[in-house]
Amino acid sequence: MWTLVGGGMKSVKDSAKPMSEVLPKKAVWIKDSVASFKPKENTVSLSSGENVQYEYLVVALGIKLEYNRIKGLPEAFETPGVGSNYSTEYVDKTFQSLKDFKEGNAIFTFPNTPVKCAGAPQKIMYIADEYMRKHGVRDKANIYFNTSLGALFGVKKYADALWKIVEERKISVNLMHELVEVKPDTREAVFRLLNKPEETKTYKYSMLHITPPMGPPDAVKNSTDLCAESGYVDVDKYTLQHTRFSNIFGIGDCTNLPTSKTAAAIAAQGNILYQNMKCVMEKKSDSKEKYDGYTSCPLVTGYSKCVLAEFDYDGNPLETFPINQARESRLAFHMKKDIMPTLYWQLFLRGMWNGPRLTRKLLHLGMSK
Repeated sequence: MWTLVGGGMKSVKDSAKPMSEVLPKKAVWIKDSVASFKPKENTVSLSSGENVQYEYLVVALGIKLEYNRIKGLPEAFETPGVGSNYSTEYVDKTFQSLKDFKEGNAIFTFPNTPVKCAGAPQKIMYIADEYMRKHGVRDKANIYFNTSLGALFGVKKYADALWKIVEERKISVNLMHELVEVKPDTREAVFRLLNKPEETKTYKYSMLHITPPMGPPDAVKNSTDLCAESGYVDVDKYTLQHTRFSNIFGIGDCTNLPTSKTAAAIAAQGNILYQNMKCVMEKKSDSKEKYDGYTSCPLVTGYSKCVLAEFDYDGNPLETFPINQARESRLAFHMKKDIMPTLYWQLFLRGMWNGPRLTRKLLHLGMSK
C-alpha cells in the first residue's frame, strides 16, 4: 500500500493495525525480537537474553532494509526532494517531493540486491509521470529509471508491455546503474555502472526516489546452521521445509526461494507450508503439496491503471483471469487499491487466503494454469 501512499492515494494510517488486533486469539505474543537461532538445540534466543524452546519452528522474519549501504543515507532524507516508499519514515516524503516538483530530473532507483516487491520501484515512477502531467510540469521533467538490473522486468511478457509504456511516456531507462551515493548539498546522485564497475555516472536530481539495498535479517544471516550461503533461510523450493532440519520451515522474504518476494507469493506459500508441516507433526509420509513459485506483482501504471503480473518459478505467466493481463487494466487497479487491502486484513491474516489458484482453475475452465 505504500506505493499508493507515495502517490497520495492512501495514508500511512490506512496501512496499519495494532498487532493485538490481528494476532490469532490463542497465540502467545512474546514482545521481544529474535537475536539468534540454535536449530541443533531447538532454541531461539531473544534480544533480552531469554531462550525459547520449540518443537517446530516457522521462520518468517521478512527482509532487512539497508539504506546505510548507500553513502549519504539516511541523512539525505532530511533534505528536499528525496523519498522512499519502502519505509513509513520516508514514504510521505515521496509525495511531498512530487508536490514540490517544478522542473528538472526525477530519478527512480533499483538496487543491486534482492528486494521485496520488485515492481514497486517503477510503480511510483508511473504515478509520478501522471501526476506531473496533471499538474502541467511533465514537459519540464526528465524522468529516469536507473536500475541495477539488466532488464526492465524479469518476465518477458510483462517486460515487453512495460517497455512500450516507458517509450510512450518518454521515460528514460538506464540499465546496470547502481545507486552508490547521494549528495544532498549539490542534489546529485552517483551511480556505479555495473557493466563498467570501475566507472560511475553522476546525475543532478530535483526528485529522487530510492529503493534501498536489502538483505537477510541479522538473526538469520548470523545463524549459519539455518541459512544458505546467501544468508537467507535455506529451504526446499517445493515444500518450504528446511534442507537440514526437518522440524523447521521458512516462508516469505527471509527465505532463499527463487521467486519474487511479494505478499502474493507468501499467500500461495502459506497452505503449502501448512500441509507439509502438518504431515511432519503427524509423522505421516510427505505431503504431495508443492509450491510452484507463484508470485504476483500488480504493476500500477498511474492513478487508474495497472498491469497484473502473475508468474511461476520459470517465469511462465500464471494469470488468474482469461484475458491478457499484460495490458493496462482499470479492473486490476481497482483490485490493487480497493480489494486487496480488505483481502489482506480479513482473509490473508486469518489464514483464509492461499492465493488465486482455485479461482484461476475455475476461470480457465479447469485447465491447469
